[in-house]
Amino acid sequence: MNLPADGLTSSGTLSAGIIPRTSSSEIVEMSWFAPICSDDFEYLGVPESRLKSSWAHVSKIALEAERQGFDNMLCPSSYQVGQDTLSFAAALAPQLRKLSLLAAIRCGEVHPAMLARTLATIDHMLEGRLTVNIISSDLPGETLDSKVRYAKSREVCQILRQCWTQDEINFEGEFYKLKLPAAPVKPYQQNGGPLLYFGGLSPDALDLCARECDVFLMWPETEDRLRAHMQEMTRRAEIYGRRVDFGLRVHMIVRETEQEALAAARKLVSKLDDNKGTEIRSRALDSKSFGVAMQAEMRSIADDDGFAEDLLWTGVGRARSGCGCALVGTPDQIVSKLNRYISMGIRSFVLSGYPHFDECGLVGKYILPRFRRGKLAEIQGRIPASFPNTPLGAGVRQ
Repeated sequence: MNLPADGLTSSGTLSAGIIPRTSSSEIVEMSWFAPICSDDFEYLGVPESRLKSSWAHVSKIALEAERQGFDNMLCPSSYQVGQDTLSFAAALAPQLRKLSLLAAIRCGEVHPAMLARTLATIDHMLEGRLTVNIISSDLPGETLDSKVRYAKSREVCQILRQCWTQDEINFEGEFYKLKLPAAPVKPYQQNGGPLLYFGGLSPDALDLCARECDVFLMWPETEDRLRAHMQEMTRRAEIYGRRVDFGLRVHMIVRETEQEALAAARKLVSKLDDNKGTEIRSRALDSKSFGVAMQAEMRSIADDDGFAEDLLWTGVGRARSGCGCALVGTPDQIVSKLNRYISMGIRSFVLSGYPHFDECGLVGKYILPRFRRGKLAEIQGRIPASFPNTPLGAGVRQ
């Protein structure tokens, strides 16, 4: 196996079966969240028109995230009230100067070569600041066996790699058979193209990430459980001669005092009807996934105040499929918790909070200045110093 040198000593947490691709913990990627899929509330489960997933509202959040100094922004994908992910990313790109976008793509929605062209176009618009979140859940109106879905997603990832690293797309798979020139779909980024982020805990999901993706993005669980997931991913990736980086998607409630933080958490769920919460969770396409079941398990082991462990509050999951926990505490407490995650090997954080514009400002004020931040794509040498010689860059016009 041709593994890169990790630069780690034989002591410390990272020697216990966790080896991130980015060995240094000095720089971490801090991302915010674009609630483009009807996921912004002042009170969970109580929709308000001022917080709906409109272009005006969510683009304002994105510009605030850039102003606060976040490195990246997750743009999710879901078939419910809200905006199309890639349309949103393309419209937002010309307004950004530093912020990267982590655009979610649901494998199979778009022909892979055409998807590669769309992503390459947006990557040029962002001058290399595009990252991609691979989603492998069912398409709207479709139900496939898990193994079939992940096999199809694996082919999509492999085709994207050919598009971005080879002169020709020459692919013979079970679902796709393509022979095309790769020049029209070359992205701005070099050395492999945009990074692929992926989250999922089933055996098939773990195998897809280990084989094809760059960042294993986890939802919040107890530290012991996160550590176990990271050890398993390290083991699986090494089977394929690879290493991946680790990321954590988690909500935030940060206030100057513990009392204020706890009061904000209680306020968030103070008007929640549990039947409405169940309805919100059930309408998501991933509502029956293994990862969502693990978030439900976090709620089952929580104490009477909803905490599964120190600072990890499970109340958000009462009205949300997917990431269902928040870090609740003072700036010092949350910074300490994030540093514990970093010492475990986590290099990327995708944060959010309710309402998203307001909490973005609080996290930007209290948390971001306490960390040295950067983009994983820059650390891994994906973003060139000058316009690349691609058809959409500095290449000769055909």
